[in-house]
Amino acid sequence: MIGTATETATPFVNTGGGPLLVPLEIGHPSHLAIVDPDTAFWAIVRKDRLADLLADSTVVREYRQRMEVCATEMQGLRFGLKPSAVYFNPTDRCNLDCSYCYIPRDMRRSGEHMSEARLLESLGLLRDYFSRHMPQGRRPRVIFHGAEPLLNFKAVRTGILAFEKEFLFGVQTNATLLDDTTLEFLTRHQVSIGLSLDGPTAEVTNRTRKGWQGPGDVHESVLSAMERLRGYPGYSVIVTITRENVGVLTPLVEMLHAYGVPGCLLNATRCTLQGAREVRVADGELAGPFIRALERNDELFRQTGHKMVVANFANILLAILAPTARRLMCDISPCGGGRAFFALAANGDLFPCSEFIGLESFCGGNLFREGVDMAMSSPAFAAVTGRDVDRFDPCRRCAIRHYCGSPCPAEAHEMNGGMEQIGAFCQFYEEQVRYAFRLIADGRANDFLWDRWDDADGMETVIDFSGSVTAA
Repeated sequence: MIGTATETATPFVNTGGGPLLVPLEIGHPSHLAIVDPDTAFWAIVRKDRLADLLADSTVVREYRQRMEVCATEMQGLRFGLKPSAVYFNPTDRCNLDCSYCYIPRDMRRSGEHMSEARLLESLGLLRDYFSRHMPQGRRPRVIFHGAEPLLNFKAVRTGILAFEKEFLFGVQTNATLLDDTTLEFLTRHQVSIGLSLDGPTAEVTNRTRKGWQGPGDVHESVLSAMERLRGYPGYSVIVTITRENVGVLTPLVEMLHAYGVPGCLLNATRCTLQGAREVRVADGELAGPFIRALERNDELFRQTGHKMVVANFANILLAILAPTARRLMCDISPCGGGRAFFALAANGDLFPCSEFIGLESFCGGNLFREGVDMAMSSPAFAAVTGRDVDRFDPCRRCAIRHYCGSPCPAEAHEMNGGMEQIGAFCQFYEEQVRYAFRLIADGRANDFLWDRWDDADGMETVIDFSGSVTAA
């Protein structure tokens, strides 16, 4: 990281004592970006002003005054976080057999449920852990995840009722078990709800999301849930992008928008297990359909006034505009696994992230035996929290490494052979960053972000001069 300026500092960029500002082509007709790869400081500048900017001693002097602050903020974001959330699997089982699932099939088919008593005990232990380091008055988040948590809804319901004043709860579900009674309970208790849907038609959805006996009514179940959730602000839809649906992302976005979905994620499938690798989209083929879907979403927002935020891309934008305000922690290095959150399996085993459930070498211990604190300091967690893009190629040479983070550690380890490897979608993330910079250059970024996002800490224009916009 960049340290405090010394007496030998020069008034020039990109030399011994000067700041490092790297030009970055963003595919814009008149502007490009300059980036400090170490601190994530950036500027948008007209191409015909680049030489003037790099030779401007005033700019260098003003940025030098901010270098240490930028470096300290990035250091804190990357290495100073404490967990504030847990992905809680109340069951190993799932009633679906999605081809790209990151949980091994044998666990999903015949794994165990967590009993009500164990679930209540778990929440009590988690409450005690979070209370030791979270600010008073701030509630940690528990996301009942899976597998399919509604298979064990009786225990989940009991836990929510017992601890609703102490946690913020969420449920991620495939919606096939989301009947009216369950939905009414979740919405009445203000539980955030995540649904999963992969196609604008049942024919597309059924290619990857299906029951153990073949295609069922998965698609129709999700559409029914979306209709019943219309107007509920605390829900979203996850779309997992595979080669089976990449060609229909735009009509899928149109359908989600028509249902009034407040937010979604368009996630490239994580390639931790072989099933996901078999349906992955080639890295170089993903950015085009993805960006076209984002553009169509923006068109619909302008036409109707309804904003549906694509959260994973919005997070890339925030990584540039306001790094400390980002809401998701996958796109940073080290990632949020074992730092901002961790995962709890149905038998009490603790993992840095749900992506590692089923990979026993990444189990940090058991909640009921060793506890969270011991898991956090375990070699299994350290392998993930120690993955640092500043230390391995090609990431350490990349100007945008702190906007991307080279996700995902589980994917890199299982697919490419180690923590010091890139994931499956390096080019896709690079193109997202370039597109984000183009939106900033054209003054369009707000269309793609949550309302009032800039009220959060972390956004500040630190140098402003004719022909450019600069932010920390």
